[in-house]
Amino acid sequence: MAAPLGIACRKANFFTRVIKPGCSYQSASKVRLLSTKQLYVNTFGEPKSVLQARDVELSSSIRPRQVLVKMLMAPINPSDVNMMEGTYFVQPPLPAVMGNEGVGEIVEVGSDVKGLSPGDWVIPADTAFGTWQTMKVIEDTEVIKLRNDIPVEAAATISVNPCTAYRMLKDYANLVPGDVIIQNGSNSGVGVSVIQLAREWGIKTVNIVRNRPDIDNLVSYLKSLGADHVVTEEFCRKPEMRDLLKSLTNQPKLAFNCVGGQSSSELLRHLGQGGVMITYGGMSKKPIIAPTGALLFKEIKLFGYWNTNWNRLHKFDLKRFEMLSDICRLIKNSKFNPPECEFYSLSDYEKAVERATSGFKNCKVVFKII
Repeated sequence: MAAPLGIACRKANFFTRVIKPGCSYQSASKVRLLSTKQLYVNTFGEPKSVLQARDVELSSSIRPRQVLVKMLMAPINPSDVNMMEGTYFVQPPLPAVMGNEGVGEIVEVGSDVKGLSPGDWVIPADTAFGTWQTMKVIEDTEVIKLRNDIPVEAAATISVNPCTAYRMLKDYANLVPGDVIIQNGSNSGVGVSVIQLAREWGIKTVNIVRNRPDIDNLVSYLKSLGADHVVTEEFCRKPEMRDLLKSLTNQPKLAFNCVGGQSSSELLRHLGQGGVMITYGGMSKKPIIAPTGALLFKEIKLFGYWNTNWNRLHKFDLKRFEMLSDICRLIKNSKFNPPECEFYSLSDYEKAVERATSGFKNCKVVFKII
């Protein structure tokens, strides 16, 4: 049984006619002519080459512990790209519908389902859910109920980046207001989530980004979210970076690394005594090189964080529901903004994938499904 999170829910909107090609259903009591448009892969490889679309007929009825979900929105994350490439740690059996994250609306529930009703919003309980499709029949234990009075794009992008940021800030150090963290990839989905959560909790942030033609606009954007300091990778290797850190009341306790290579080495150099660096990504595809002095004399500790594994270990733990509820509350109170999004239909998947894999974009590519 899926555990409820939100206290608000709206009544289901049922149709007794086909509402669109590739996504047809009748009333909640009788499901007929049920089909779904899916984006899937038959083999791993270059995403633009291997991703395909198809229409598939679903079961004409649902079992007692199943639910029928109408997908609303689903983003394209780096993990989705890696999964299509076959380089992600989780590799689903082929053929596989793609999409690890998203939000859907319950259309129908089986006779033995408790805690879920038509009109409720749900998110995947685990990765490799297959969110890039219009409709899905799934066991009720594979979804988590989410409040449905927040923006759809916020709900669709809540379970990966915001939760990664939340757990890294909560689980690796006892941070108190006034403490400092430093991170690279600060304009990434996790990076902007860290900035907003840290601002809310009184934690100062030093944010490193790649230089680019519109760097001033990016700095202004990150500071509007609550970033205290925004510097480039090149600045980190200059004496002025040490001056900046010396001007802070406290030295960084935590460092968040999603880049690797030389960028991660700079993070380690700038951590305070006994600091901790958590790696949650490796966008440069280069190994982490730890300076010997930082390890020996500052007693730096290195950890890795994988959100999928944390979710599996805490699939239905109260800690997970409290985290989602906390983030939803911040979103509802306009204290946590969803990422800037570019929307595409499933039919425009080739353009969407092209955009998602291009460099220097300041937005999240999202499928607007229904």
